[in-house]
Amino acid sequence: MAAYRRKLFAVGLSCAASLSRGSSQSRRGLAALPTLLRRNWMSLSLTGALCAVPFIQNPENLTHEDLVRRASSLVTNSANTYLSQTTLALLDSISGYVKAISGLVTIHRRYSSSISKFTPAEEDAVWQVVLRQRQEVIDRRNDYKRFQSCWMTAINLSKLAAEAAFNAGADQASVAAQNSLQLTQSQVEQVRLQMQEAERQLKNSKAEDSERLQNALSAAMKEEDVPDAYLRED
Repeated sequence: MAAYRRKLFAVGLSCAASLSRGSSQSRRGLAALPTLLRRNWMSLSLTGALCAVPFIQNPENLTHEDLVRRASSLVTNSANTYLSQTTLALLDSISGYVKAISGLVTIHRRYSSSISKFTPAEEDAVWQVVLRQRQEVIDRRNDYKRFQSCWMTAINLSKLAAEAAFNAGADQASVAAQNSLQLTQSQVEQVRLQMQEAERQLKNSKAEDSERLQNALSAAMKEEDVPDAYLRED
């Protein structure tokens, strides 16, 4: 190894001397590199590429099976970490979505029951609150769907990691990954039941299907469809 390093060092000095000349001389010198130098250059490139791979020294004289088993355990740990983080994000997003739905249902019920008592100004003020809460529901729903996609990816990764650990003989890591999967899926399923109940209440309240809301949405869509030429002053 020391002799090889000295050879590479000598090659580097030779290259540095060639590159220190003029640009035209450097191009001619590069084209005329000896065969040995080119072989060393290729070996250096290959060595540099291989060094990017984190090979683990084996001071304990472990077998390849032992090293693969250790690596599979590291994979399951990383997959479990990703799964736990995406699960937390998904649970929080569903909770926020359910809370936003509950707020919209409550506000819309109060609006519907007291509409006859409102002055036109009060009615418009309350209606603006309804619209803002409805937008909150939409935003929370989008967050939930985005984190659900990440969570499904984490589920698939954890399944693959558990299978890899089992095939490598890392039984403890495989069992831990499977237990984490079962616990995570159970937690998400419980929160999904709450979300389904909230969505059922939202549908029954018709907070998103009220006549005034549909008229407001239709008016907004018509305004967006009007060409700019018709909105200009003569």
